[in-house]
Amino acid sequence: VSDAFRRNAGIDLLATMAADGTPNRAALAAAATGAGIAIAADDTWSDIFSRVLVERIEPCLGQGCPTILDAYPRAEAALARTMQGDPRLAERFELYICGVELVNGFGELTDAGEQRQRFEAEMAEKQRIHGERYPIDEEFLAALSQMPEASGVAMGFDRLVMLATGADSVERVMWTPPEV
Repeated sequence: VSDAFRRNAGIDLLATMAADGTPNRAALAAAATGAGIAIAADDTWSDIFSRVLVERIEPCLGQGCPTILDAYPRAEAALARTMQGDPRLAERFELYICGVELVNGFGELTDAGEQRQRFEAEMAEKQRIHGERYPIDEEFLAALSQMPEASGVAMGFDRLVMLATGADSVERVMWTPPEV
C-alpha cells in the first residue's frame, strides 16, 4: 500500500503515521493537498486515505495483470493482526483486477485485549464526530479470546460479475435495485 501511495500519488504514507501506528491527520492532509487532492476540513485520516486510494491508486491497479496491495495501515484494518516488525501496518491484502477490488483478506486479530482497544478508539471517534457511541460487542470479544490464529478472504461475487460483463459500476450487476 505504501509503495502504491508513493508511486501513484507521490505520498509517503508511512510518514503520516506515528511509530505506534497512530494516524496523523494533519500530515496526510498536507500530503494529499500537495498532491492536488481536494479534502474537506472535517475529513478524518481514514477519509483522506480513502480519497487518495479511490482517486489516484485504484484506477491504476490490476491493469494488464492482477495486482495485490498488502500491508495496509493498521487504522484501515480493524479486525486484522498487526504485522510483526511494524506496528503501523496490518496483515491485510486486496486483489485488484482492471481497477476493481475483487478480494479482501487478512490475518484475523485474535487478541481480545487489542481488539477491545481498537473498538474503544473507534467509539471515541464516533462520539467526537457524531455525538454517539454503540456498545462494545462483549460476546464477540469473549469468543475472540478462544479463537485460534486464522486468516481468510472474501471475494465479491458482484465484482466478479462486473469484470465478466464489463459493467462500469456495481449497480449495473445487482440482482435487485438499490433502495433509494
